[in-house]
Amino acid sequence: MNLDRLGWNHFFAKNFASYQQQGYSAARVALEHKTAYILYSEVGELSAKITGKLRYQASGLPDFPAVGDWVAVSIHEEKAATIHHILPRKSKFSRKMAGAKTEEQVVATNVDTIFLVSGLDGDFNLRRIERYLILAWESGATPVIILNKADLCEDIEQRIGEVEDIAPLVPIISLSAIRASAGFATAERDLDTLISYLQPGQTVALLGSSGVGKSTIANQLIGTLVQKVQAVRQGDDRGRHTTTNRQLILLPSGGILIDTPGMRELQIWTSDEGLPDTFGDIETLAQHCRFRDCQHDREPGCAVREALEEGTLDRKRFVNYQKLQKEQHYLSVRQDKKAALVEKEKWKQIHKAMRNHYKYKHR
Repeated sequence: MNLDRLGWNHFFAKNFASYQQQGYSAARVALEHKTAYILYSEVGELSAKITGKLRYQASGLPDFPAVGDWVAVSIHEEKAATIHHILPRKSKFSRKMAGAKTEEQVVATNVDTIFLVSGLDGDFNLRRIERYLILAWESGATPVIILNKADLCEDIEQRIGEVEDIAPLVPIISLSAIRASAGFATAERDLDTLISYLQPGQTVALLGSSGVGKSTIANQLIGTLVQKVQAVRQGDDRGRHTTTNRQLILLPSGGILIDTPGMRELQIWTSDEGLPDTFGDIETLAQHCRFRDCQHDREPGCAVREALEEGTLDRKRFVNYQKLQKEQHYLSVRQDKKAALVEKEKWKQIHKAMRNHYKYKHR
């Protein structure tokens, strides 16, 4: 493999220069499993672990290598390597970890385009698409919405119109991946549209809930049935997890695909940019409210309430916007508290080290 085939570019080369001078090699994380990693490099596939120093310096999960990361490594015999440093990330798709703990989970890094897959069956959900869009815009990658299972939808144009209303600047592609796998010509042409994003060296992440057909799409892009496909459960159109680990896959087109497990729970991590980008229509309306701190409740001269009353703003969309705003605020408060605790613990360790040094010096 050459590095360009793996997505290497000037950005990574510039950040790797100092490590190269120290004798390290560059590699990209293809698979992450607990404390072990599979890397792709110029010498082929490598099994790797991180150094104790990198582990010690990590203040949380985001400081560990993630699928898509470029890393500086030392290569040993028998295709083994040690990861010493993580190169700066060009983009990063993150979510809050499931559960009560306030911690960031990095899903994929250094992605150029994010395919947000939604099923056109009974599990179609505009509010979920909005949530995915927030994280996609926040990541720094470009989102593309894929409406899969077109063969199960009787009103495709209506569904596409509904998605266009909430994502006017985002490309939308409808397809039937299962028909493409069966050799239907029109379905194969739809799939070719996806391949146009997977040019040599370009990285695309495939994201979506369980059962939306990500594995079927991945199989078609790869060209072989690498990913096991499971049928959705009867009754609720929800699927079981097929992809169990995030992994980086090299495609025949020269592009790179990062496949991810289905996400049953998707909580936003930060949304300083993602929320305004996803709800730009509401943010623009709010700028025309009489009061700068308008809560869009009972204030006079509220442009948002006026749009709701006129029907030019969908009420469900606005309610979801308010819900996500509250979620963002709550998370921001929790993050600030956690940052304060981390800082306090850091200084506690520094003072402890200073005391120990003083005691040792004056023994």
